[in-house]
Amino acid sequence: MSELQSPGELGDLAARIERWVTRFAADSPLVLAIDRGTSDETPFGEPRWYIRMSGEAKDIITVWLTLGQRTLRYETYVMPAPEENQADVADQLLRRNDRLVGAHFSIGAEDAVYLRGELPDHAITDDELDRVIGTLYATVEQVFQALLRLGFASRFAD
Repeated sequence: MSELQSPGELGDLAARIERWVTRFAADSPLVLAIDRGTSDETPFGEPRWYIRMSGEAKDIITVWLTLGQRTLRYETYVMPAPEENQADVADQLLRRNDRLVGAHFSIGAEDAVYLRGELPDHAITDDELDRVIGTLYATVEQVFQALLRLGFASRFAD
């Protein structure tokens, strides 16, 4: 297991992520907003960035980056819990997980579908952050409509 980061090391990582987020927002026309906060999951309030982007298949895609003592966790909300065809949706998600690198579909609060992953703190680079955001964005854009039509089929009938 890796050692915990010192406050100084965490501060350096947070500054590196902040510089990347600022450049990414300035360079990408897809970025609608960048918000910053802290996670509610620990008493320490880990630094968190919210990158809101416009999509085509899904209007808004928000990626959360949360810097922890050992890893940078990233996630995006894909869709609410399917109302129908739950087994088929789960089958699709598991099959897609097999082809993903650095991310996986999961079921979260209220059975909603998320796309998540994590990166060891020592591996945080601009290139890796580009890859993470690109993977999450492209995957959501690729699967959103098909999953929505499967999980809410009766709403699309006609």
